[in-house]
Amino acid sequence: MARTPAGTPPSPDGAERFLEERASSTLRGSDRPDLETGVTAIRETVKTLPAKPGVYRMLDARGDVLYVGKARVLRNRVANYTQVDRLPLRLQRMVSQTREMTIVTTNSEAEALLLEAQLIKRFRPPYNVLLRDDKSFPFILLRADHAYPRIMKHRGARRASGNYYGPFASAGSVNTTINSLQKLFLLRSCTDGFFSRRDRPCLLYQIKRCSAPCVGRIDEAGYGELVRQAKDFLGGKSSAVQREIEAQMAEAAEALDFERAAMLRDRLRAATFIQGSQAINAEGLGNADIFAMATKGGHMAVQAFFVRGGQNWGHRAFFPTHTEGLSEEEVMTAFLAQFYEEVPPPRCILVDRALPEADLLAEALKEAAGGKVEVSVPQRGDRRRLIEQASRNAVEALDRRMAETGTKAKIHRELAEFLELSEPPQRIEVYDNSHIQGTNALGAMVVAGPEGFLKNQYRKFNIKRAETLPGDDYGMMREVMARRFGRLVQEQGAMSDDPDREGGTWPDLVLIDGGKGQMSAVKEVVEELGIEDLPLIAIAKGPHHGREGREVFHFPDGREKMLPVNSPLLFYLQRLRDEVHRYAIGAHRGKRSRAITASPLDEIPGIGPARKRALLLHFGTAGKVRAASLEDLQRAPGVSEAVARTIYDFYHARG
Repeated sequence: MARTPAGTPPSPDGAERFLEERASSTLRGSDRPDLETGVTAIRETVKTLPAKPGVYRMLDARGDVLYVGKARVLRNRVANYTQVDRLPLRLQRMVSQTREMTIVTTNSEAEALLLEAQLIKRFRPPYNVLLRDDKSFPFILLRADHAYPRIMKHRGARRASGNYYGPFASAGSVNTTINSLQKLFLLRSCTDGFFSRRDRPCLLYQIKRCSAPCVGRIDEAGYGELVRQAKDFLGGKSSAVQREIEAQMAEAAEALDFERAAMLRDRLRAATFIQGSQAINAEGLGNADIFAMATKGGHMAVQAFFVRGGQNWGHRAFFPTHTEGLSEEEVMTAFLAQFYEEVPPPRCILVDRALPEADLLAEALKEAAGGKVEVSVPQRGDRRRLIEQASRNAVEALDRRMAETGTKAKIHRELAEFLELSEPPQRIEVYDNSHIQGTNALGAMVVAGPEGFLKNQYRKFNIKRAETLPGDDYGMMREVMARRFGRLVQEQGAMSDDPDREGGTWPDLVLIDGGKGQMSAVKEVVEELGIEDLPLIAIAKGPHHGREGREVFHFPDGREKMLPVNSPLLFYLQRLRDEVHRYAIGAHRGKRSRAITASPLDEIPGIGPARKRALLLHFGTAGKVRAASLEDLQRAPGVSEAVARTIYDFYHARG
């Protein structure tokens, strides 16, 4: 059985480009019946639509979401898709793939805008503008659930009680700010458990980054005053805090308390450092986000500056995808809606162009911001200068991105030539195994494309087949490849008439971390599955394992090749190998940690964490649970007669 047909998009990134290329070309005659089928499905939906605001999803034959849209009047908006002659070719292609629609009505168009952003982030449809960099932003958290609040970096859901300050552009900017804040306010950063166990000050106290409340070097009232100053400083009252520290330093000097005066002087220097390290002058702006867009050669970049309390907390460039055929204003609006689906919006949003739905966006963000939101285009003054600076940064970021893309494309062309591929690979899968003397064994797969690593497609394989012996690296690799490609072959056989589906899963290159033995194992599995044209390469260290850059590349036919030590292509392949090695080691450590904390009670069906905890508290150990009689089990809290019988039967097989 042959691998996927040539020309299909082999990765999500490749699929994006593939859809755009197909959307920009003329519909083939064979597509016309599909277009008519799609229009018929949409017309059937229109018959039942109300004249209300809401969100609609277009689904293909498999039920995958093609597009998510919002409307002020659902009936009118969706009906526009039935007038195919007025649609651009990109949307005609979308209609031709549509077989079903899902509708959700909302109370207002603003509510529909928020729901649309949530669904786009969840389903990542191929015809919507997508915010590629969807990593969560870091915040500074000042906890409020302890007598001596802790200052810390925070990502993810904001469930902990306390004050959150952010977003920051990167973890590095958060770490730098926290270090400076520790010098300025001497707040603790240790965990509550570490705090409760101290009987003498830690190193942070010695280097004047903590006031050591854990051992009583400062009382609760004094620490509370430091917390108040920190909140004022982070909340935009930095000048007032500086004046307060200056007054305290003068008082200490007059009282001849030179040690305290020196400590306050160091704190004042930390405050000055924080303010002096700002990349842009945002004084007087309060809380605001600044956005500017640059376009070139069909590519777009959005530069964002984050200003909180008049301080610049960093900047980041974003590169939206699926923008072909859309205006810059439409892309910017879609970008902002998705951006603020995760990030709490400030009351002031500055953009470099007028947006047709600015009022709608402001209304949608009002509740999350806790008040009226202003989306404006500054025309003069300091705000205009900030926009101009953001615009310059957007142009520079886009230039760097395009240069990097060109370099990556060149490396992929060299890769195709070196590995004798018919064309540059769009999807590369890299495999490795990890274990310690055969225990907690697993295989790992990482995926790379033209834009870099596709971390949402990484996969772990727990080694579980009986025929795979502990410590058998070749057997482990055989099992991983058999499971990965056996399932893929099965899916392809069920969907052989769907080239898009096949192209999205089949790799263009399989890179194996290993030598001749691993290559033989993989080749054996591939031949058994009847896959004829899957490119395989094994990368192994050369005869002198300690020398970097002497990697040997093993081909399925037994040939070996090497690259020059300073070759950029060699560095790229080493990076692929190192990434799968990192991922495999991390997954193995996680599995080993879980195994250490596992309990024999985990194996009993129907026993969850709560009952397991109750049983251990009642009996003391898992061994005593096993030895308990049926009557004793029934006396345990939260254990019914049926559950007690299940536990007893698990350990005592009935004749």
